[in-house]
Amino acid sequence: MLSKAEVQRLRSLREKKSREALGLFVIEGEKVVAELLAANFIFVELYATDEWHDSPVGAAAGAPRPQPVRLTAADLARISHFPTPSHVLAVGKISRPPLAPGALDRGLSLALDGVQDAGNVGTLLRIADWFGFDRVVLSPDCADLFHQKVINASMGSFARVRAHTADLAAALAGTKAPILGCDLAGTDVHALPPLHDAVVLIGSEGRGLSTALRPLVTHFVTIKKFGAAESLNAAVAAAIVCDNLRRAQR
Repeated sequence: MLSKAEVQRLRSLREKKSREALGLFVIEGEKVVAELLAANFIFVELYATDEWHDSPVGAAAGAPRPQPVRLTAADLARISHFPTPSHVLAVGKISRPPLAPGALDRGLSLALDGVQDAGNVGTLLRIADWFGFDRVVLSPDCADLFHQKVINASMGSFARVRAHTADLAAALAGTKAPILGCDLAGTDVHALPPLHDAVVLIGSEGRGLSTALRPLVTHFVTIKKFGAAESLNAAVAAAIVCDNLRRAQR
């Protein structure tokens, strides 16, 4: 049985303010917890019902660290963040490693400029993981990296991708690697030359690239349109640009 204080603490982690104050985040759901355990992410707390332990997912998790606290379904419902509780809830420690000076000069980086949709941020982490990017850099006004929707949408990539939060104007200023930004008036992305070092800059869903960052873009690229759609989803556009970067390297 969890105490009232423990229940309040765990439920408070749905709010960013509480996550930052406690330095903790929560993730719930059999699939996403299993994905993070498979990626060797180490939680600091783990709560699960007997149903989770007896399920194929729980059995495949082996002996996760730390050992799960066994709860009844009723007790897990008290700390759940969902209307329909799952059978497992995990707590992780927030870590925000600083972006080293000059880091964007080397390798492939995905920079997110004010991407506020949590699902898109998680999908962008997954894209960076798929294409083997070295890092993802989020501006402070992006959706919180430790939001449940971000982690869920990343499908385990949250545990594998090196992610940083930084002032993009300061981070990109003086960067030696080419900085690619999407723009309707840009060069066809399919004409990209081989680039082993580059920053792919993705703007927000509503306003695109911010005016403060546009002067720092060295190569504007566009994705040729054949139909009547007004725009592409930020994650879709990023995937196309990333794919063409990798194809040019072959």
